[in-house]
Amino acid sequence: MPSIEEAVKNTRPLSVTIIGWVYIAVGAIGFVYHSTEFSRQPFQYEIVWIELIRLLAVVSGVYMLRGHNWARWLALAWIGAHVILSAFNSLSQLAIHVVFFAILTFFLTRSTANRYYRAARP
Repeated sequence: MPSIEEAVKNTRPLSVTIIGWVYIAVGAIGFVYHSTEFSRQPFQYEIVWIELIRLLAVVSGVYMLRGHNWARWLALAWIGAHVILSAFNSLSQLAIHVVFFAILTFFLTRSTANRYYRAARP
């Protein structure tokens, strides 16, 4: 039976829980939204890429909640790619994505998150 200290150390931080569920929601909602484009337009490969990117968000969220370290880095890469893509659009989109990137980086690299992801996963 694990001690109280071990149980606390392995407890998922609230910030990781919130971010994980936000990634799942954003990915799922975006996937459903963009899936309607298959029926409205002739087949376009760009839609397939968009759908795969949305699925990456869902995968990242699910595995962040399960404590897999690679998933938090995938989450940061996902929002980082959005920062790069938004640089080609408007300044307001870029600013919003940069703020999200900074917030996610802060919460996913804090000491509590590091302890959580370092803990052995069953």
